[in-house]
Amino acid sequence: MSLKIVFALLSVATAAGIALGYYLRFIISLGRKGSLELRLQQMEILAKDKEKEIITEAEKKAEEILKEARHEIKEKEVESKKTEDRLIKKEELLDHRQTDIDREVEEIKKRIEEIKTIRENTEKLESEKREELHKVAKLSEEDAKAEIFKVVEKNSEEDILAHMQKLEMMGTEKFEDKAKTIVATAIQRLSNSVSSDMLTTHVVIPNDEIKGKIIGKEGRNIKAFERVTGVEVIVDDTPGSITISSFDPVRRQIAKLALEKLIADGRIQPAKIEEFTQKAESEINKIIKEKGEEAVYETGVLGLDPRVVSILGRLHFRTSYGQNILAHSIEMSHIAGMLAEELGADVSVAKAGALVHDIGKALDHEVVGTHVDIGRRILQKFGTNEAIIKAMQAHHEEYPYETVESIIVQSADAISGSRPGARRDSVENYLKRLADLEGLAKSFTGVEKAYALQAGREIRIFVTPTDVSDLDAKKMARDIAIKIEQDLKYPGEIKVVVIREARIIEFAR
Repeated sequence: MSLKIVFALLSVATAAGIALGYYLRFIISLGRKGSLELRLQQMEILAKDKEKEIITEAEKKAEEILKEARHEIKEKEVESKKTEDRLIKKEELLDHRQTDIDREVEEIKKRIEEIKTIRENTEKLESEKREELHKVAKLSEEDAKAEIFKVVEKNSEEDILAHMQKLEMMGTEKFEDKAKTIVATAIQRLSNSVSSDMLTTHVVIPNDEIKGKIIGKEGRNIKAFERVTGVEVIVDDTPGSITISSFDPVRRQIAKLALEKLIADGRIQPAKIEEFTQKAESEINKIIKEKGEEAVYETGVLGLDPRVVSILGRLHFRTSYGQNILAHSIEMSHIAGMLAEELGADVSVAKAGALVHDIGKALDHEVVGTHVDIGRRILQKFGTNEAIIKAMQAHHEEYPYETVESIIVQSADAISGSRPGARRDSVENYLKRLADLEGLAKSFTGVEKAYALQAGREIRIFVTPTDVSDLDAKKMARDIAIKIEQDLKYPGEIKVVVIREARIIEFAR
């Protein structure tokens, strides 16, 4: 019985606990709900206050912006008013100036009219005076002048003629004496030895056994040497020397250097001949440059292009009537400088014009034209002073004398060339004939080289084997011989030799 009561009491207590728990939970939830609503109301009130503050600040900023805008507009209106006032004042000033200008123009026009009137009156008075004089004298103005001149000329004719003749004779004598004095002074101040270039060069050999090596087996070496250098090698009984003959001094010098190197080396054979000939050509080119620089230094001619100086050095190996052209040009430069000093002309231009007057001869065998025209083109190409070109171009009277220096250069050329023994006309004609002979042979297609030998009695022509066949070579020899007979004048006969050589080289490694 007691257990049932206990269980019943426990049940009642449990139910009462549960009911009390639900009631407490309900009370707590109601409290939480009230605090949340209160918080929301507070946030709403804060938001409204913030909104009012923002609106208030925006209104204040808007008022400030409007105030600044009104102030700027007012300032701009003031500035516009000032600008407008200045423009109005300027317009008024311009109007006043225009009025003044118009007034001055009117005054000038009036003065011009007054001057015209005065001039017309003056001319009218002069015309009336002339007419009155003509009426009184019964002569025109020109007739009166002519009559006066006739009377004066008639009365003083004899005196005038005598005085003119006296002045002419005295002037001519003075000019001739002065010219002779200047030329004689220039010649006496420069004392150079005169020597003509020879057409042969001798090479000293240590012993006569070398002659056999130079000739080679069946003449192979000497033929190869003559073919490569274009000279004639004369091996005779003269002890201790071999003679090299050629009308071209450059060829002779190259051949001499090559032969001396071959003799020193001892290995004389066709391959070595070509090698040492090429080396000799390089050395000759170096000598040409040095000779040009020496000529410029000796004469004191400054400012020439280095390429002009190098071309000038080639004249060391050229001759004119047997006279070395570079030595002739240097001598001319000194003489021209002395003449220019005596005459008060430009010494530097005269010396430079004389030094380069024959520079065209360095290339006349390569370029078409006279040596004067070639020289002018060379100097113009390398920017030489125009005064120097004018001084050099008239030394053969192909161009007019434009300056005093051009006459001085021509005179110096005549003085240098007319020295006793300086030139040989026969030598120059001989060299020209040999050059013409080589030039004629080279004009044929397929000709590689052409050399005149044995004083022009033989012409050796080397043709390109790929361009000329054996049959063509035979025909070419005949054609060249016929052309020589038609175009050239020469004593005796000329032997034409056409050589066609095919050389094939391979290397075994």
